[in-house]
Amino acid sequence: MCGRFVVANVASELVGVLRVDVESDDLPAPSYNIAPTSQVAIVLDSAKTDPPTRRLEPARWGLVPSWAKDVKVGARAFNARSEELEDKPMFRQALIKRRAIVPATGYYEWQTTDEGKTPYFIHPADGSPLLFAGLYEWWKDPAKAEDDPSRWLLSFTILTRAAIDPLGSIHDRMPLFLDADFADAWLDTEVDNVGDLLDAAVDAADQVVAGLTDHVVSNAVGNVRNDSPDLIEPV
Repeated sequence: MCGRFVVANVASELVGVLRVDVESDDLPAPSYNIAPTSQVAIVLDSAKTDPPTRRLEPARWGLVPSWAKDVKVGARAFNARSEELEDKPMFRQALIKRRAIVPATGYYEWQTTDEGKTPYFIHPADGSPLLFAGLYEWWKDPAKAEDDPSRWLLSFTILTRAAIDPLGSIHDRMPLFLDADFADAWLDTEVDNVGDLLDAAVDAADQVVAGLTDHVVSNAVGNVRNDSPDLIEPV
């Protein structure tokens, strides 16, 4: 958890919701079955300008820290437990300075019972964008030339926390949701106490959960090659 999610035409909405200053020209196309290592649009505040510039940029799902020897490490870091961030070298520095927001239409979760696994689609009942708390990193590929513009990789991870009801009846973990009003605080590159910020984000997520709804969907979502609006339809 969270291992699959949906982004359907939400990028343009976010420019207003999150007051994005710069929207990349090469944002990923909408997808109904986003899996780890996919390209996804994320929101971040770039501290290279004063004041920081809020950007909507494509990034690879699966955090690759700057010290990694290989991009493959990101395949194991598509989620990060919020309660362990400050103790994990993989995420500690990103938590301090490189926080991101990952916009989505909704996400999938599998409920495990004696009969097997049942996929659910979970999303805001009012159709508004769902915002995941995330972290991002820049990684320089040592195998590419200095003048190769593709040598820099932007990657991210989605934070998770213990699930609360009613989502707790589906799975024991859920994404760390952000309220749009909390976005500025989460993206602020000058926060002094990230521990307090993280605690506040966890507390604020409760009201987001109250606005979510869910329904059972087809097992077809289990195959990453399937990608169509039919995947989010109730069955």
